[in-house]
Amino acid sequence: MRVFIMFDLPVETKAQIRTYNKFRKRLIQDGFLMMQYSIYIKSCLNKDAAQQTVNKVKRYLPKDGHVRSLVITEKQFENMMILVGDEDKNIELLGDNRTIEF
Repeated sequence: MRVFIMFDLPVETKAQIRTYNKFRKRLIQDGFLMMQYSIYIKSCLNKDAAQQTVNKVKRYLPKDGHVRSLVITEKQFENMMILVGDEDKNIELLGDNRTIEF
């Protein structure tokens, strides 16, 4: 399973920038890799682990902005097409059904 966290947070004030950075760093601490700007992805063993991951993110959501999650299967992830650009090195690490366990 793959968990996507997609967010759009305001960064107009110093406090908002701090909130943005804090949220982003927390995602990385929880094992997410940046797929694209404001799109982070994590590989999970199964549906329950994916749901636990989403629930964990819910505990440190910022107050403002938009944050979405999406859980997809490995097969759906493998069918994702890159329309422009190359595969990111971070995503290559998680490619073809590999799971990083912490």
